[in-house]
Amino acid sequence: MRSLALLIGVKAACILLVSSLSGTGAVNNSGRWWGIVNVASSSNLLTNSKNVQLVLDPSLALLSRRQRRLIRQNPGILHAIAAGLHTAIKECKWQFRNRRWNCPTTHSPAVFGKIVNRGCRETAFIFAITSAGVTHAVARSCSEGAIESCTCDYRRRGPGGPDWHWGGCSDNVDFGRMFSREFVDSSERGRDLRYLTNLHNNEAGRMTVSSEMRQECKCHGMSGSCTVRTCWMRLPSFRTVGDFLKDRFDGASRVVYANKGSNRASHRADPRHLEPENSAHKPPSAMDLVYFEKSPNFCSYNGKTGTLGTSGRTCNSSSPGLDGCELLCCGRG
Repeated sequence: MRSLALLIGVKAACILLVSSLSGTGAVNNSGRWWGIVNVASSSNLLTNSKNVQLVLDPSLALLSRRQRRLIRQNPGILHAIAAGLHTAIKECKWQFRNRRWNCPTTHSPAVFGKIVNRGCRETAFIFAITSAGVTHAVARSCSEGAIESCTCDYRRRGPGGPDWHWGGCSDNVDFGRMFSREFVDSSERGRDLRYLTNLHNNEAGRMTVSSEMRQECKCHGMSGSCTVRTCWMRLPSFRTVGDFLKDRFDGASRVVYANKGSNRASHRADPRHLEPENSAHKPPSAMDLVYFEKSPNFCSYNGKTGTLGTSGRTCNSSSPGLDGCELLCCGRG
């Protein structure tokens, strides 16, 4: 009877359908929505039209009510979210391919494992790169006409300079960033330091995509001359985004939550109240990655922290760097 009810519901609604959840705690977990990257590649995702249907096992509880509503309101966007996550995971693995922590993932709903329950640098990178992935993919899908609720960014029109003007189809990074903020940040709950750092790193990922937008132009004129140019704004490659965030990972700021009198009175958490643990350091900028907990050494398997260790990894015997046997293999190579 339960299966029949689900089938009837899907046929009637023709929208994203998630059956009754097994508990609210799972929905509120940070990053629970990352499991979409696994579900969306299975037969659960029906792709006959932009009106995507998705039936999830009740035990997965991947999406919050707000996230499901956002997907219903933006037909076609679920594909972009899944594609953005896939790209983010691929980039994470590439950036850390020579590190002790090499961005391991699973095919379970807990895609990145237990590391996301910590507050270390690696956690900061995961939140930033996945938020950036959604921003990037949604912005690109808008300009490709794959999402019904958005288009190219046509706000740039008219003369831009003495020999060029705005035209063409600019990638809609503003819509991508706005949707990513609404969708990704809605999985965060609480008002503690973890909540603040996750939101900060989410926004840092989105801002990286926006800040790396580049102008592209096409020449017009007789016999190949460039009398006038038509220009538009184009998304950066995601490798550019990954490289930028990796640099921010290396220079991430360890922070504490500075209680302010006005903030305590209103019972609200303010990201501006993240301060460096070391008072001699400058406050983190909006595009810096932040963390509050020392990373595990990642040398050996630890079920508590979810670290797999480096046993069996291939190291570079001639390298003195992080990919060298001395460092990668923790002195065992």
